[in-house]
Amino acid sequence: MTKSRIAAVDVGNDSLKALFGKADAEYYIPNVIARDIEDRPVIGIEELNEKDPLDGIHIRVHSPALAENNVIYRVGNLATKADNATELDPGSSKSEEDQTLVMLFAALALDAVNEENAGLFKTNNQVTEATYTLGTGLPLREVKEGKDVGYRSQLLSSVHQVEFLVTPKHQGKKVNIKFDEVKVYPEGFAAYINLVMDKDLNIINRDLIDKQILIQDIGGLSTDIAVIRNRNVDDDKAQGFNLGVSESLEQIREEIRSKHGVELDSRRDVVDILTKKNDRNHIMVKGSRTSVHDITDRILLELAKKQYRHLRNVWAKNSQTEICYFVGGGAMVLKDYLKTLNNNLDGYNIDFFEDEKESIWMMANAYYKLVSDNARKQQAAEDRKKKESEKKAVKN
Repeated sequence: MTKSRIAAVDVGNDSLKALFGKADAEYYIPNVIARDIEDRPVIGIEELNEKDPLDGIHIRVHSPALAENNVIYRVGNLATKADNATELDPGSSKSEEDQTLVMLFAALALDAVNEENAGLFKTNNQVTEATYTLGTGLPLREVKEGKDVGYRSQLLSSVHQVEFLVTPKHQGKKVNIKFDEVKVYPEGFAAYINLVMDKDLNIINRDLIDKQILIQDIGGLSTDIAVIRNRNVDDDKAQGFNLGVSESLEQIREEIRSKHGVELDSRRDVVDILTKKNDRNHIMVKGSRTSVHDITDRILLELAKKQYRHLRNVWAKNSQTEICYFVGGGAMVLKDYLKTLNNNLDGYNIDFFEDEKESIWMMANAYYKLVSDNARKQQAAEDRKKKESEKKAVKN
């Protein structure tokens, strides 16, 4: 029997974050893809295998779950350099986009062929048969609409193949991906789990356990506000909005191009400008360090005001809320603006994660905790059945 490997994957609108095995392997890949040809030109092809595979993901993806099957893509860092790069559009549903699946399959395939996992899966003639137990998530809005059921079914019902084309270290390899189990969690509930429990689901934040709290998860294309009471998400009160940071990032990107003549490859480049430790909100124009504060402040403050109005409206309908946690990559971008607005206006009890990585990786960490716990319980149940069968066999 093929052993199933645990995978916890957050296909965020800005980037994919994935944890594998015993959380000893992780991938961070910008959520950008671009259609490509089979023989993409490479300078210094003989040096291809000296490069990082994450910088050259070039694949063909075959899956019945895809609307457009058997297509060749550049993925992640490589795709950001393409003129035809695509990022998820505002208003789109994560569960219904081919891009979500392409990103997911690419990450799993990279893990399957990682040389550190040699022997984990059966490989014959450069074809690896990989089986995963997957924990992932969808926005609350999509889960409330029941889209998680179809998404899970698509993944479970087929074999999905990734063929590596001109990819460093993996050229010519193929991975057939099957899922032993797929767990799709509402993103708001996942954030709560990560707040209050460690990787073994032991309670680490007892103060929050019995409080009524809000979790406002600001992503690239959407915002979820989960209402947690009695240790569960209140499905009736939880709300999802088609409001993320992507449109604002595109607006900043366009204004920088228009005003300074600087072409940024993707939204990821804009995020780097907004969050880097040194020279934040500055770009290089013809070799000179140039501030873009006037552009970023105006656009992000406007977005922060819209996010704050959503907080105000949800809090008004849940007046006994004790605290709201802002999470997600969008929260990191808007943190200073939201804090300023809150100090000048209502003064709600709000909090952020000062550790940027903790906030960005929150969903992936939560999916890992949940799917690992589920796998442990299933294994324990199987072990009990086996022991009972052995006892019966001895008696007979």
